[in-house]
Amino acid sequence: MTTTHHDTAARLARALRGGDPSTRLRAALSAGTDPDRRLIAVLVERCADEPDFFVREMLTWALVRSPASDTVPLLIAQLRADNAQARAQALHTLSKIGDRSAWRHVGALIRDRDDDVARSAWRAAVVLVPDGGEAGLAADLATELGRGDRDVQLSLSRAFVALGEPVLPVLEAAGRSPDPDVRAHAEATVRLHDDPEGAFVLSLELAKRVAATGGDPEEQAC
Repeated sequence: MTTTHHDTAARLARALRGGDPSTRLRAALSAGTDPDRRLIAVLVERCADEPDFFVREMLTWALVRSPASDTVPLLIAQLRADNAQARAQALHTLSKIGDRSAWRHVGALIRDRDDDVARSAWRAAVVLVPDGGEAGLAADLATELGRGDRDVQLSLSRAFVALGEPVLPVLEAAGRSPDPDVRAHAEATVRLHDDPEGAFVLSLELAKRVAATGGDPEEQAC
């Protein structure tokens, strides 16, 4: 690397850690426009701590533009971080890179204690699951049915829908759960699968009423 390139990399590294988000955004854009292996560790580090959403997205874009052989091992290492943002952003970036060698590491975070990390893991798992592994992934995702608020539940339901037909037997079994929250979420997810443009909130509320009363969905809808 020439002295000029070395100086440029050092300047961008400083800018990525700067106090002004617009400066960090421009630095991340530059890092992705002209990828430099010397910046990869800094980009990964910043993903863990960057408070601005748009800068984080640009950091991910810059990492996607870099060689996967350099980025994927560092991102996998971040999945073991205590920092929830580090885990979530690493999962997000791995899903964008699409390297299936990360699959088993991603699958381990499906039940992460942090909702944002779990949601990122669900999305990444759907992208990275090996061919033929959809039903097994659906069974793992089913352990999270009923978790969290509406946004968390919608994220999980969308992950199910993205997996396609293999999820239906799993959701049917979950619909017989003794837990009314699990039954409601499973029913709402089936409805979303059948009508992806439908209103998830209405389906979820209806399913909760049905699960609570044991009544007929068609009667409850009237």
